[in-house]
Amino acid sequence: MRTTYMARPSEIKRQWYLVDAAGKPLGRIASQVAHVLRGKHKPTFTPFLDTGDHVIVINAAQAVLTGRKLDQKMHFRHSGYPGGARFTSYRRLMAERPERAVELAVKGMLPHNRLGRAMAKKLKVYRGAEHPHQAQQPQPLELSL
Repeated sequence: MRTTYMARPSEIKRQWYLVDAAGKPLGRIASQVAHVLRGKHKPTFTPFLDTGDHVIVINAAQAVLTGRKLDQKMHFRHSGYPGGARFTSYRRLMAERPERAVELAVKGMLPHNRLGRAMAKKLKVYRGAEHPHQAQQPQPLELSL
């Protein structure tokens, strides 16, 4: 009788990947980065464990939104107080905090529980081409766009 493979936490090997977001659509980048953070690209994927890898996204300021999303798409946040809703257009968000725009896009594609929060911690996003993770020797991740 065959049994389903379940990875043990001691067996999980983590890689570091580097993604260049320059000139690529934000949603396409986010979906493939979430796939790697979740670990679905590995044969050892286990749904209830964090088997994913670390991902570094550079040039977040040069990611593009297609169509009229820069003006029509809004980022929503709420302070928790009555009347505390705040809306920000993605044109302003991409100009002021493009790292946050990428993080929000990726987080929305991860599980919305403590496992997803653990996966999101392995995402590092930088506005420009510089990053402080050279010691981890990240491998370039080819995105299929």
